[in-house]
Amino acid sequence: MGQKKVIAFALRYHPEVVERDIPALDPAIRKRIRRALELRLVTHPEKYGKPLRQSLSGLRKLRVGDWRVIYLIRGTEVWILRIGHRREVYQEASRPIPEES
Repeated sequence: MGQKKVIAFALRYHPEVVERDIPALDPAIRKRIRRALELRLVTHPEKYGKPLRQSLSGLRKLRVGDWRVIYLIRGTEVWILRIGHRREVYQEASRPIPEES
Protein backbone atom coordinates (compact mmCIF):
# COMPACT_ATOMS: atom_id res chain seq x y z
CA MET A 1 0.00 0.00 0.00
CA GLY A 2 1.25 3.49 0.85
CA GLN A 3 4.70 2.83 2.23
CA LYS A 4 6.70 5.91 3.07
CA LYS A 5 10.04 6.21 1.36
CA VAL A 6 12.80 6.70 3.91
CA ILE A 7 15.47 9.13 2.83
CA ALA A 8 18.93 8.29 4.08
CA PHE A 9 20.76 11.40 5.21
CA ALA A 10 24.54 11.57 4.90
CA LEU A 11 26.40 12.53 8.07
CA ARG A 12 29.08 15.18 7.56
CA TYR A 13 31.38 16.31 10.33
CA HIS A 14 32.86 19.75 10.86
CA PRO A 15 36.68 19.41 10.90
CA GLU A 16 36.87 20.58 14.53
CA VAL A 17 34.41 17.87 15.57
CA VAL A 18 36.77 15.26 14.11
CA GLU A 19 39.95 16.89 15.41
CA ARG A 20 38.80 18.04 18.84
CA ASP A 21 35.33 16.99 20.00
CA ILE A 22 35.36 13.26 19.20
CA PRO A 23 38.90 12.51 20.50
CA ALA A 24 38.07 14.26 23.80
CA LEU A 25 35.17 11.88 24.50
CA ASP A 26 35.41 8.84 26.72
CA PRO A 27 35.30 5.71 24.49
CA ALA A 28 31.98 4.54 26.00
CA ILE A 29 30.37 7.95 25.42
CA ARG A 30 31.82 8.08 21.90
CA LYS A 31 30.23 4.72 21.09
CA ARG A 32 26.89 5.79 22.55
CA ILE A 33 26.86 9.03 20.55
CA ARG A 34 27.92 7.30 17.33
CA ARG A 35 25.10 4.81 17.73
CA ALA A 36 22.56 7.60 18.35
CA LEU A 37 23.74 9.42 15.23
CA GLU A 38 23.45 6.29 13.09
CA LEU A 39 20.04 5.27 14.45
CA ARG A 40 18.38 8.68 14.60
CA LEU A 41 19.97 11.29 12.40
CA VAL A 42 20.59 9.16 9.32
CA THR A 43 16.87 8.49 8.88
CA HIS A 44 14.91 11.20 10.73
CA PRO A 45 17.07 14.16 11.81
CA GLU A 46 14.07 16.47 12.07
CA LYS A 47 12.10 14.03 14.23
CA TYR A 48 14.69 13.27 16.91
CA GLY A 49 16.44 16.61 17.27
CA LYS A 50 14.95 19.75 18.73
CA PRO A 51 15.40 23.18 17.14
CA LEU A 52 17.60 25.69 18.91
CA ARG A 53 16.64 29.33 19.40
CA GLN A 54 18.05 32.82 19.56
CA SER A 55 21.62 33.07 18.24
CA LEU A 56 21.60 29.37 17.30
CA SER A 57 18.33 29.52 15.36
CA GLY A 58 18.43 27.17 12.37
CA LEU A 59 20.50 24.59 14.24
CA ARG A 60 19.19 21.54 16.05
CA LYS A 61 20.32 19.50 19.05
CA LEU A 62 20.26 15.79 19.73
CA ARG A 63 20.34 14.81 23.39
CA VAL A 64 22.39 11.75 24.34
CA GLY A 65 22.34 11.63 28.14
CA ASP A 66 24.28 14.65 29.42
CA TRP A 67 25.86 15.12 25.99
CA ARG A 68 24.59 17.18 23.09
CA VAL A 69 25.14 16.95 19.36
CA ILE A 70 24.55 20.26 17.57
CA TYR A 71 23.73 19.84 13.91
CA LEU A 72 22.29 21.44 10.80
CA ILE A 73 20.16 19.77 8.14
CA ARG A 74 21.17 20.86 4.65
CA GLY A 75 19.29 19.01 1.91
CA THR A 76 20.04 15.33 2.42
CA GLU A 77 23.11 16.04 4.56
CA VAL A 78 23.29 16.39 8.32
CA TRP A 79 26.26 18.52 9.38
CA ILE A 80 27.54 17.71 12.86
CA LEU A 81 28.88 21.04 14.12
CA ARG A 82 29.65 20.32 17.76
CA ILE A 83 29.61 17.45 20.24
CA GLY A 84 30.05 18.21 23.90
CA HIS A 85 28.73 18.19 27.44
CA ARG A 86 25.49 20.08 27.94
CA ARG A 87 27.19 22.70 30.16
CA GLU A 88 29.55 23.93 27.44
CA VAL A 89 28.39 22.74 24.03
CA TYR A 90 26.38 25.80 23.04
CA GLN A 91 29.27 28.26 23.39
CA GLU A 92 30.98 27.20 20.15
CA ALA A 93 28.02 25.65 18.36
CA SER A 94 27.82 28.17 15.54
CA ARG A 95 30.93 26.94 13.73
CA PRO A 96 30.80 27.75 10.01
CA ILE A 97 30.28 24.83 7.66
CA PRO A 98 33.18 24.29 5.23
CA GLU A 99 32.38 25.14 1.63
CA GLU A 100 32.20 22.18 -0.71
CA SER A 101 35.11 21.94 -3.12
